[in-house]
Amino acid sequence: EVQLVESGGGSVQTGGSLRLSCAASGSTFDDYAIGWFRQAPGQEREAVSCTRNSDGSTYYADSAKGRFAISVDNARNTVHLQMNSLKPEDTAVYFCAALRGEPSSIPYDYDYWGQGTQVTVSS
Repeated sequence: EVQLVESGGGSVQTGGSLRLSCAASGSTFDDYAIGWFRQAPGQEREAVSCTRNSDGSTYYADSAKGRFAISVDNARNTVHLQMNSLKPEDTAVYFCAALRGEPSSIPYDYDYWGQGTQVTVSS
């Protein structure tokens, strides 16, 4: 199993940037898929970006393509989500999660979750 600790959330204006970090302990990411999810008030949790470090494969939600980038720092066992050109509709609590096995964009498939970090984008 892995333990996940998130950081990097905050409040920005429209068009600003944030870099979220998810530090893992207990295991490396070699055998896991890592996903970033978000949940806005009154909405279901949805996948934003996912990666499998073993082969470098990535997934981006349509809303994130061209603006967000997921990356892995193997030396620090940390996954980052660089978010640029932020919009008010990006406002949500963002979670990182780990899944042992094949990558998935379904929250129910993930076994381990971080505590969540609030991202607020004002117009």
